[in-house]
Amino acid sequence: MGLSYSGKLITWGSTDDLGQSYVTSGKHGEIPEPFPLPTEVSVVKAAAGWAHCAAVTETAEVYTWGWKECIPSGKVFGDLPMGTSLEKDVFERQNSLLAEQVSPRSQGSRSSGGTFSAADSKGGGEEGTKRRRTSSAKHSAESSSSGDETLSALPCLVTLNPGVRIATVAAGGRHTLALSDTGQVWGWGYGGEGQLGLGSRIRMVSSPHPIPCIEPSSLGKDRASALSRGSLSSERQSFRVPGSYVKGIACGGRHSAVITDAGALLTFGWGLYGQCGQGSTDDELSPTCVSALLGIRIESVAAGLWHTVCVSTDGDVYAFGGNQFGQLGTGGDQAETLPRLLDAPSLENTNVKIVSCGARHSAIITEDGKIFCWGWNKYGQLGLGDVIDRNIPSQVTIEGCSPKNIACGWWHTLLLALSPT
Repeated sequence: MGLSYSGKLITWGSTDDLGQSYVTSGKHGEIPEPFPLPTEVSVVKAAAGWAHCAAVTETAEVYTWGWKECIPSGKVFGDLPMGTSLEKDVFERQNSLLAEQVSPRSQGSRSSGGTFSAADSKGGGEEGTKRRRTSSAKHSAESSSSGDETLSALPCLVTLNPGVRIATVAAGGRHTLALSDTGQVWGWGYGGEGQLGLGSRIRMVSSPHPIPCIEPSSLGKDRASALSRGSLSSERQSFRVPGSYVKGIACGGRHSAVITDAGALLTFGWGLYGQCGQGSTDDELSPTCVSALLGIRIESVAAGLWHTVCVSTDGDVYAFGGNQFGQLGTGGDQAETLPRLLDAPSLENTNVKIVSCGARHSAIITEDGKIFCWGWNKYGQLGLGDVIDRNIPSQVTIEGCSPKNIACGWWHTLLLALSPT
């Protein structure tokens, strides 16, 4: 997905393999084309998830399309008996398709790429046996046509409370976050690991719900740690997250992150690889302040399948979570359950401005226009001229242009750059 200067939404990608972008209807979009939203209003923000997309118009409305289970419908999909619900069948087929991607060393079976937003990563499987499922169902799902309207939904306007104006959106594996112009976060979609931040494992939230990000309980179990740093006012329950509203959001495969106006980072959702940065591998069911970063103002954040990368106002990079392919850039392959400052020589005396995460790779642009990538490189997504993984930030050389933005997709990377005129 891309946005033109005139506010047109441009899309391309696969639409008839389960698990792809659903950006057009019933065909491969091998050539970027304007996407026909049911409105003539200009689009100002857009996000591509694992199997759904969302766009914000200049009138602060949200349109979304793709997998029906990702699209608000007002109907909750519960644990119905097998075979009694089409939506349940879709849910099961999706899980079986993605069981392979729960294993840290699994590298998938398709080479057709994914979508291009930083939040298009996807975890697979539920627990136990579902994580080990290999299955014939996966193959039948892969050969099915997603052009079937029973599986996917055309663009629809998201119904929000009167007066709510959305400023930006983020799309994850099967969940969506939207940020209003007043700093309130809304969420919908799949929430089985807590990625919707509602305090419980709600498998399907089929209408937008406000996510409580800034309230006394948000620091939760990290209260003692934060108090020891002098960041909180007392040892009683009256502590609160620094800041008064949320200014940034990110969705990973099955986890989420938000940033407050005071630069505090909160995470919630799947924690199996430490991607919530809380010092453990527990799932976080509610937005929880990353206490290890208190005192450091975080400016931006990106989330991948198993990892999270954020940038401070000073231009420093912190990374945590899964690191099986070097996607944290720490020089090794060990997971980090707490944020770790990237002190690679290549980043010395540089200020990072833009960050993006793919499923298992990461990318940044520095203040002086340098591009660095690291992590999984099976398909050349690091842009380094080979297919060798990197575990430290490695500079990408592109002559004759000025980098402006970068976006990591599932298995590829896009760079927006200005050519000299």
